[in-house]
Amino acid sequence: MRVVVIGGSGHIGTFLIPRLARAGHEVISISRGQSSSYTDDPAWQQVRQVSADREAEDRAGTFGDRVAGLRPDVVIDLICFTLDSATALVERLRGETGHLLHCGSIWRAGPSGKFPITEDNAAPPLGEYGIAKAAIADLLQAETRSGGLVTTSLHPGHIVGPGWHPIGPLGNLDPGVWARLSAGEPIDVPGIGAEFMHHVHADDVAQAFEAAVDHRAAAAGQDFTVVAPSALNVRGYAEIAASWFGRTAELRTVTWEQFRSGASSDEAAEASWEHLSRSHYFSIDKARTLLGYTPRYEPEDAVLESVRWLIDHDQLPVAGPLKV
Repeated sequence: MRVVVIGGSGHIGTFLIPRLARAGHEVISISRGQSSSYTDDPAWQQVRQVSADREAEDRAGTFGDRVAGLRPDVVIDLICFTLDSATALVERLRGETGHLLHCGSIWRAGPSGKFPITEDNAAPPLGEYGIAKAAIADLLQAETRSGGLVTTSLHPGHIVGPGWHPIGPLGNLDPGVWARLSAGEPIDVPGIGAEFMHHVHADDVAQAFEAAVDHRAAAAGQDFTVVAPSALNVRGYAEIAASWFGRTAELRTVTWEQFRSGASSDEAAEASWEHLSRSHYFSIDKARTLLGYTPRYEPEDAVLESVRWLIDHDQLPVAGPLKV
């Protein structure tokens, strides 16, 4: 099939596009620039690259025409963040494209009330980003159920992989957390550290998208959560991470007010609150059953791969070498 991937040079596309090319599909990647993927793969030589500014063309009302003009059998949209953008693409592709797949987010679910969270029992979302992702998923389901375009939405957890920083043990991107863990220095933890974060390796997300393409009938009109087989809480994550450096995590319980006052920045403190207040731990039973989704990475293995890459490329200052 001819598959158009919107946002193909990003985290997921780095792994998804080579998978699709190796499977024999004709692949076209649309991205804003000509930036390279995070990892090298000879399969990229088979991929047609198209440069486009999605936001500008959405404003001009021309982006749907660009995508439709490529005459795709399948469109995988990895960078749609607003209901208006999703609606415009759906309306333009209706009747012309066989399958539209959308990349959502686990933040389409609000703070947890029951574990594991499923596609059917999630709390209503919080915040502009999560609310938009939930609205897009609802739009796509309604579109397919009404007899329109065949659609599927997949909702990844906190994506991890070589080439970028993972969401760390405190639910933020502060590199100082890794420096302190690697040195065996104390870490201030808001509360008792029982809040969950649900990571997923980018290649496992790519696997799920490929499976949804291959199982169109099963995926039609459905939404799927795509995460690792298990989730890490703050305390466990910190203890595992410290052990990679031959250290033991020293965790100090503080209030959220104390945590915010001692954080490296307001942005880091806010990111911690956004991740930890949701305390997400999801089921992948639906994706396993309907798509055959079989994630290769446990969350700590995915994070370790990312951390190792960052250290090897001098992008993460730490106090000592990895012992694993």
